[in-house]
Amino acid sequence: EKSWGSGGLFANRELGSVLLILFTQFFCVPFILICKNYDGSFEGFGNDLTNRGVVGYVMDLWPTPFDPYVWKMILSFMAFELFLMKAVPGEVFKATPTPSGHIPVYNANGVQCYVITIVALFALYHYDVFNPADVYDNMDKIISSLNIFALCFCSILTLKGLTFPSTADSGTNGSVIVDFFWGTELYPRIMGFDVKQFTNCRFGLMFWQVGILCYAIKQYQMLGGHISSSMLVSVLVQSVYLFKFFYWETGYFCSMDIQHDRAGYYICWGCLVYVPSMYTVHTYFMVEHPVYLSLPTTIFCTALGIFFIWCNYDCDRQRQEFRATGGKALVWGAPPKYITAKYTTAEGKERTSLLLCSGWWSLSRHFHYIPEVAASFMWCVPGLFTTQHLMPYFYPVYLSILLADRAWRDDKRCADKYKHHWAAYCKKVPSKIIPGVV
Repeated sequence: EKSWGSGGLFANRELGSVLLILFTQFFCVPFILICKNYDGSFEGFGNDLTNRGVVGYVMDLWPTPFDPYVWKMILSFMAFELFLMKAVPGEVFKATPTPSGHIPVYNANGVQCYVITIVALFALYHYDVFNPADVYDNMDKIISSLNIFALCFCSILTLKGLTFPSTADSGTNGSVIVDFFWGTELYPRIMGFDVKQFTNCRFGLMFWQVGILCYAIKQYQMLGGHISSSMLVSVLVQSVYLFKFFYWETGYFCSMDIQHDRAGYYICWGCLVYVPSMYTVHTYFMVEHPVYLSLPTTIFCTALGIFFIWCNYDCDRQRQEFRATGGKALVWGAPPKYITAKYTTAEGKERTSLLLCSGWWSLSRHFHYIPEVAASFMWCVPGLFTTQHLMPYFYPVYLSILLADRAWRDDKRCADKYKHHWAAYCKKVPSKIIPGVV
């Protein structure tokens, strides 16, 4: 029997889980240290690591995860976002029913919480309650601390899913390691809070926005009252992307991350530790590497980045409207082509899904990943003008690997779910990601 999460680039999910857990424990913090202590040079970091030895380096330079001020920042931010999740009014959104028949219900207040969070950050800065530059100065300790928090949190989630799950969409994968990595529950709730809505959206993605604004404020202070055009482009394009995310948050609730990936180390550690560090590291790098782009270059990079974000959004909007209208919405001005795919739930009930074969979705089965990677390149590209270091390249490369793995896993899941209907769909839309290539 295959374990949860099978079908991706890693054939043996248990071995892959072990390797990824061990590897990621020592992955994020060094990137921050490389920017902070070695001018973004991997070579400088490698030389120091060789001279000191791994144990010596960890003992001498690894940031403490027990700084009281850092924990005050982390817990205050978490408490504020949890408060907003409940207190800010929003529309009730019901997501797609799960195989067990559970219907996830959310308070769709993403945009409101996004705006309130940004306003609160600048208000705290304006009234000298909090200096956002402290986030930049303590980022290595923040990530070290979040790693400890995430490990404990994922352990609790693993036990919760095995002993008192929130829904019937839960259970063991047959391996303690796989249970911890892939999770034991699809929709866990703690004290009425949806865990994945918090970790994925209201902490991970919200910290991404707050983090890059804090980095920009740090550069503003360093440069004596202004920021570089490279920082402006990077922060502006990312902010548009993140606003788009929270505007489309209900669509995200129907995505693979939420509907099919359980709340384990893969998702929760990733959103609590990996997203705050590795999704912002290019902007972190730019703080001490300002570049003054020409006005045409600034406008071009910003406009192209926003275009790719729109393209990514329109792909998702097109499919969402198609599904919401039962296949009646026009796609690119014409009636849509689609396949009616029947499948059987875990309870033996027959249901139907509509697989769109028109518009963006006629180009490839995961075409929306292309503009997403392209947009990420545009908010990283200003840093490429600084030095010969590889740091600014990291995020687009990583995102390409992540989305490729997700495409393979999603195709495997759909093939198992829709069977011959999926085979028919693949004949109509033969490309997986890049039209005519793969």
